[in-house]
Amino acid sequence: MPKKILIVFCCTVAILFLCFRNMNDSVIKYVALGDSYTIGTGADPKDAWPNLLTKHLNDAGIKTELIANPSRNGFSTQNLIDNELEVFDKSGATFVTLLIGVNDWVREVNSSTYAKNLVFILDHVQSKLPNKKNILLVTIPDFGMTPQGGYYSAGRDISKGIAEFNDILKAEAQKRDLHIADIFEISKNMKDDPSLVAPDGLHPSAKEYAAWETLILPEAKKVLGN
Repeated sequence: MPKKILIVFCCTVAILFLCFRNMNDSVIKYVALGDSYTIGTGADPKDAWPNLLTKHLNDAGIKTELIANPSRNGFSTQNLIDNELEVFDKSGATFVTLLIGVNDWVREVNSSTYAKNLVFILDHVQSKLPNKKNILLVTIPDFGMTPQGGYYSAGRDISKGIAEFNDILKAEAQKRDLHIADIFEISKNMKDDPSLVAPDGLHPSAKEYAAWETLILPEAKKVLGN
């Protein structure tokens, strides 16, 4: 092969390689951190709101791949720190959602400990993300609206307690200039509409998760600059 043709060929290959790499780099690598609400307990896994969010972001032309959802039933902020951050660290994520705190409240973790753990999580995640603003916070839903929710109150006012934790979340979001999707009010619809509650009487149904996602999606688009 003549030298000039070889040079042109090599340059072409290099350009194509760079273009391919840039196409891959443009895909948003999404990790969902949280608890049962984030894995969609009570519904089919495909109906979990992070899966819906990923689909609808792609439908909107925002190339997104849900690369990890290490959330588990019963996880608190401390469980997330102990188990989920390692998954996040290894993922190479470029976008994160965070919905956590209901199990802290159920276990009577005080608000100062919740706040301390929340700060630790956000500090850690922001230290690893290429863009520190690529975090979307999601408020804790009012599980007291479900038929079984009252059994986990320990005599406390569930709505008031969750609202106080959400105030901590909102304050931290404002301090860091992060977007937040507020699903607290819409979660109260579970009180009067049985179709919004899963058969276990405690978790949301697929219909309710879909309703949450309608509020989460526009905020995610804002985070991702669309």
